[in-house]
Amino acid sequence: MARRLPRPHRDDVRIAVAGLLGGLLLWSLGLDTRTAAVTVVPWAGRWPVLLPLAVTAGCELLRRVRPRTGLLVGTAAVAADSATQGNLATLLMFTDLVYAAVLYSPPASARRVLWITGLLTVAGTLVPLAVWRTPQALLIGVVTGIVAFGPAATGWIVRDHRETAEAARLRAEQTALLAEMDRTQAVAAERARMARELHDMVANHLSAIAIHATAALSIDDPGTTRQALDVIRENSVEGLAEMRRLIGILRGGGADRAPAAIPTLDGLGALADGARANGLDVTLAARHGKVPAPVELAAYRIVQESLTNALKHAPPGRVHVLVDERDGALHIRVTSPYGERNAPRAPGSGSGLVGMRERTALLGGTFAAGPEASPHGTAWTVRAALPLSEAPGAREAGGEPA
Repeated sequence: MARRLPRPHRDDVRIAVAGLLGGLLLWSLGLDTRTAAVTVVPWAGRWPVLLPLAVTAGCELLRRVRPRTGLLVGTAAVAADSATQGNLATLLMFTDLVYAAVLYSPPASARRVLWITGLLTVAGTLVPLAVWRTPQALLIGVVTGIVAFGPAATGWIVRDHRETAEAARLRAEQTALLAEMDRTQAVAAERARMARELHDMVANHLSAIAIHATAALSIDDPGTTRQALDVIRENSVEGLAEMRRLIGILRGGGADRAPAAIPTLDGLGALADGARANGLDVTLAARHGKVPAPVELAAYRIVQESLTNALKHAPPGRVHVLVDERDGALHIRVTSPYGERNAPRAPGSGSGLVGMRERTALLGGTFAAGPEASPHGTAWTVRAALPLSEAPGAREAGGEPA
């Protein structure tokens, strides 16, 4: 099936109609470009002028949809017009066809039209001058340049400006897209960091509350119940204080609501004491020097979450915590009893291990957690190695919410 010719642009229709009507007006007024004495077919009168005029006007309908075809047919029409008394509208419409062929054709065709019109202009200047050897011969090259090369050069300049503007627009869109992607990634990273902080700061207290509440409900002993309630009250107050500080930071509080100090490795002893108060048998060994703040916070949170998991899931037994600095890294190992139990002492969401793994990955370290054989039977072991040098994600991993 033959392909249908695309409909011409409405502006091209206006140009064609205006060119045709203008040419008819010039023809009716007798304003020709040449006298009858110099025409090739003087016997034909003024009527042959109308055929090239109509054909060129028809070519204007193709200036966008088929620019190369319009230029080829228009060139033949102008050649035919040169054999008649001529019409200025035909010549002007031809210059527009040259301009449109450079502007709307594929890049290779546009360059070809520019080169051909340039060579015709040079040839139209040099050849008549060499043959006739009179200054008036230069007028042929001038007319050729005005009719052919001038419109082609103008079309090339406009085309170049349009392509530059389009490239700038695409770069702006790409920049905006990259900025939106960066913003989305930053928001996602901040949300993940806040989720880790919220989990690490509050989960320990809530786990202790759940465990001791269960003990208070299941053991009918006033002393045990009172002791459990004391632990519940202490953890609820501390957890509430942590939540208030976190909410204050998220709301951008001023100096009267300054964020709490970042936990350090010096607080591991207090962390172990709190775990012991909640019923864990914890031993702590820490050997380290001065540690960068991001590594220090990550190590503290990993130990804190490991103790929370032991409190919730481990059967009775001793929990060993070892923090050791060696080989350019801070090594953390937390072992707790591993075995069958009817149910965890408090429900878990599984996000604790995810948070520890994320913290370690942001610092460029290694993390592993799972059951391992030990002299006292199978133990659940959490291992992390945090490089002491600054890692690409150290700021995100170590900073408190801001």
